[in-house]
Amino acid sequence: MAQNHASTDTLAKYLLLNAERFRGRPAMRFKDYGIWQSWTWEEQLEEVRALALGLQTLGLRRGDKVAVIGANRPRLYWSFAAIQSLGAIPVPLYADAVAEEMAYVLNHAEARFALVEDQEQVDKVLSVSPEVPILTDIIYDEPRGLKDYDHTHLHAYSAVREAGRQRLAVEDGVLDAWHQEIARGKGDEISVILYTSGTTGRPKGVMLSHDNFVRSALNGNAFDNLDENETTIAYLPLAWVGDHLFSYAQSYTAGFCVACPESAETVNEDRREIAPTYFFAPPRVFETMLTSIMVRMEDAGRLKKGMFDYFLAHAAKVGERILNREQVGLRDRVKYALGEFMVYGPLKNRMGFSRMRVGYTAGEAIGPELFSFYRSLGLNLKQLYGQTEATVYITAQADGKIRPDTVGLPSPEVEIRIAETGEVMYRSPGVFVGYYKNEEATRDTKTPDGWVHTGDAGFFDADGQLKIIDRAKDVGKLASGDLFAPKYIENTLKFFPEIKEAVAFGHGREFCGAFVNIDLAAVGNWAERNNIAYASYQELAGHPRVYETIAAHVNEANRRLAREPLMAASQIRRFLILHKELDADDGELTRTQKVRRNFIAERYGELIEALYDGSAEKFVETEVTYEDGRKGVIRATVRIADAVVHEAPSQAIREAAE
Repeated sequence: MAQNHASTDTLAKYLLLNAERFRGRPAMRFKDYGIWQSWTWEEQLEEVRALALGLQTLGLRRGDKVAVIGANRPRLYWSFAAIQSLGAIPVPLYADAVAEEMAYVLNHAEARFALVEDQEQVDKVLSVSPEVPILTDIIYDEPRGLKDYDHTHLHAYSAVREAGRQRLAVEDGVLDAWHQEIARGKGDEISVILYTSGTTGRPKGVMLSHDNFVRSALNGNAFDNLDENETTIAYLPLAWVGDHLFSYAQSYTAGFCVACPESAETVNEDRREIAPTYFFAPPRVFETMLTSIMVRMEDAGRLKKGMFDYFLAHAAKVGERILNREQVGLRDRVKYALGEFMVYGPLKNRMGFSRMRVGYTAGEAIGPELFSFYRSLGLNLKQLYGQTEATVYITAQADGKIRPDTVGLPSPEVEIRIAETGEVMYRSPGVFVGYYKNEEATRDTKTPDGWVHTGDAGFFDADGQLKIIDRAKDVGKLASGDLFAPKYIENTLKFFPEIKEAVAFGHGREFCGAFVNIDLAAVGNWAERNNIAYASYQELAGHPRVYETIAAHVNEANRRLAREPLMAASQIRRFLILHKELDADDGELTRTQKVRRNFIAERYGELIEALYDGSAEKFVETEVTYEDGRKGVIRATVRIADAVVHEAPSQAIREAAE
């Protein structure tokens, strides 16, 4: 069936179009049992069509909600298109969500069907099914372990797909009827419901339309010149708006190939094999990669380590300038080219970035040094600022206008203004339709004329680029009246590879204090090299030499804060290394790994008070949740340490205040 390009206002229509214009080009790859498998756009259309017709036989109808739960697998991505082709609405859930979290979303979304990856997800859905009476059927992809289950309302994906194929073979007019169903779809209809991570309460269901995704994807593709020749790797949670845009909507609108890794554990190796040209990762991923590199180089021989340090120092000097096509002397260019052959090229190949043309990071602020490190290697890494409610794009950095301290200029078709309170607000084609079954929250977030409150505090600099300070609700003041922006302080600490997470406190207090989570991989490697024995994270976190290392990092962080006029008063006076890692299963982080400040303030109130009452240590008992769902208690005596504070440039502070 011919598809008019001008009328492609849904992703299902783009699937039909791509099967014509990119018929034999690869649409998706998946590594299974160590072997990469590939599907063309034509083959992908056949898979989606068979699944859609099979879902119809189970009773899926226009307007129904379908929960999609699992890792990044082709069949789950195909389920999005199949569900949407029938006018139904996919509701992806976080695969690592516990049963209680799933029960809330399944109930709230009124999901009639659940399409899941494997036995683990089937078990979680079945365990909460009594609480979700509207849920009737579960479809699973991986059959392992499910043979003896009651299959009255449990269906193998392969069987549903086969039922669709049988309909195509024996039912007259079924193909035309499916095409007509796709044609019925309109751009202003709901495409997907994505639930927020719930940093301050119950998750909200963000309703996004087909127009939201098509317009945002087309604008993003045009901004970075993305076309059918790109390759990206899909490894982010299906329930996250970024994955739904980068790995699904942009692929469908541009026609490029999406590669799914074999498992979460093999992502790094699979990325090296695929070498994506288009890549996105939150700062945490780039931090982890840099930590791994530095840890490995600590074990390298003197000659190799010396060469590594020498050429990285040169990259820091001229790498970004060369990437930005600025004027650089011939001698420096030759030395950089030698560094590319001996260090930068092998390093990029090791990380899987040998072909990367465009890379983005977002989700939270990235440390300037970390950002510049990757760009100095010649990687076109950029920042964007976005939200679920914006269908991602609010700002993005254009080539040649990239700075580590801003998130760029407004994205195409996006308007931004700063409210009198300092809050960033925006209006764009990506603005969400509303929160599902929550009109009050919709009114609180979106104005009648389409402006959306981001909840973030920021300002435009002299070049018109946006700077984000922190979450507006988190920005406070010390007792002295000086600015307290916890996220800025935390990101300054998290630049150091030994620090995985940090939580800063100080609003209404005399000074700033901080919790620190060490990075077990980095610190554990250091401990092994120094013959320091430890049996657990807790034991390592409390070791005196680990405290010395973290104290040195806090000292350096304070030195950097002292150079920032607005932040100099927020230097860390006291800190502690938390006796356990912050964990989403314990409610301390969201499923997107963001700190839940209010929960942590309540959970660790006695440790916070110990930071401020002069205590040298504090005994605590903390309940934890193990991977198998069992509860336990960790008991520890946590040491509180004083930090070195540096003199601030008083003249600069006065000028900033004026």
